Amino acid sequence: MAGESTSSESAGVDTAERTDGAMAHERPNASRTFRTIVGRELRTVARTRTVFLLGLALTAIVLGITWVGGGYQAGYLPTTVDLLTPLELLVPIVAVAFGYRAILDDERRGELDVLATYPVSPREIVLGVYAGRAIGLAVAIAIPLAVVAAAIALTGDTTVGVYATHEGADSPILFGRFVVLTLLFALVVLAVAIAISSVVSGARGALALSVVALVVLLVGLDLALVYGLAEGLIGDADLLNALAVSPLSAYRGLVLETTVVVAGGTGPQVASPIASLIGLAVWGLGSLAVAVWGVGR
Repeated sequence: MAGESTSSESAGVDTAERTDGAMAHERPNASRTFRTIVGRELRTVARTRTVFLLGLALTAIVLGITWVGGGYQAGYLPTTVDLLTPLELLVPIVAVAFGYRAILDDERRGELDVLATYPVSPREIVLGVYAGRAIGLAVAIAIPLAVVAAAIALTGDTTVGVYATHEGADSPILFGRFVVLTLLFALVVLAVAIAISSVVSGARGALALSVVALVVLLVGLDLALVYGLAEGLIGDADLLNALAVSPLSAYRGLVLETTVVVAGGTGPQVASPIASLIGLAVWGLGSLAVAVWGVGR
């Protein structure tokens, strides 16, 4: 009898353990679900041919501009100046391509409905999608810039033996700042694209709204600033802070202020770094908040 009782208890414990394990498998915790979402987004990015082709095109353009402009021999600072304007156009296009259908595709496949059955909030879903896409976007942008930096280090006619930040020094530190700011700009635009993806109901709507967003980011806000300055709505003293309203102007101002002006040591202030960083943060965090609302509605 004692043996039967022990066997029954053991069987009961095993059954309970299997049941608990099955429930744990069926209802994973939020952290595990978040990691799963990030991994899924990385696999999606890796399998998407358009994203792969955009990455190759960006690499070819960046390397080509550097080659034609003689940046490999000229140094880090001239290369930064050569690449700034093209990347102002290319980075938003690539970032939007990475994110404008991220949430929409999940909704159309019914994956958001599945995720709703797990203990994960809309905020965690958005952050997981954003994190996965952000990693892929960062790799796509960082690789060509890293290749450029390596080429300059190997072939450039650098006469400064010490990497310093004093006036006139051409340093990889300056190019590193440029890379970091470019990645920050890309992540902000990606957040805007994720927000667009969360509020549209179809692929055509996502594409149309993405085009509108690109026009506003690349042209519209800068034109509004010019109009405000011309009409006296923005004073000369307020211009540096007003530039932070546009993510593109904020990015451009940060690059010029922290690389070109620092290296030259002279010249007028072209932006307010603090205001520009705040402007980028507001755009990024605000867009993610819109995405959370879009997923949860």
